[in-house]
Amino acid sequence: MDILRILLSILLPPVGVFLQVGIGVQFWINILLTLLGYIPGIVHAVYIIATR
Repeated sequence: MDILRILLSILLPPVGVFLQVGIGVQFWINILLTLLGYIPGIVHAVYIIATR
């Protein structure tokens, strides 16, 4: 299931974080990072998925 989340987080980073932790602080941080730059959003999403 983590492989699917990582692939999804490459396409849409907030969706990958949402599937891992739900709507919380990490989700909103990821939306902010994705709006500021697509790559930081991807890095944050993969980090969240890998550490939890």
